[in-house]
Amino acid sequence: MAIEILKKEGFSLVKVNTERLDTNTAPDLKTEFVVLNNNGEKNIVLDMSKCKYCDSSGLRAILIGNRLCEDTIGTFILCGLQPDVDHLIKISMLHTVLLITKTVDEAEKLLNRKKEM
Repeated sequence: MAIEILKKEGFSLVKVNTERLDTNTAPDLKTEFVVLNNNGEKNIVLDMSKCKYCDSSGLRAILIGNRLCEDTIGTFILCGLQPDVDHLIKISMLHTVLLITKTVDEAEKLLNRKKEM
């Protein structure tokens, strides 16, 4: 499966299990974000550690996930960025609007700190 959802305590972990987040896979990711949002999920961690390529449709899907979480006063965290995807995020200046961590564990710790506030 290209997209895998794991329910964790306080958030959903969405794993991109494909090397490419593009026009073929981004619609599935967007759909999963909408379904999670409709089911009341406010906090999402997107694990991109297996994804080596992302195009504009992939970026759009990521931004949709971020907006859906923000609209519900939740948190969206992107993690595990591979070098090419990280470069794309930076040249698109999206690192200024997205929360990004290196690992899922770091994302979980960040969510726990935010919960304590």
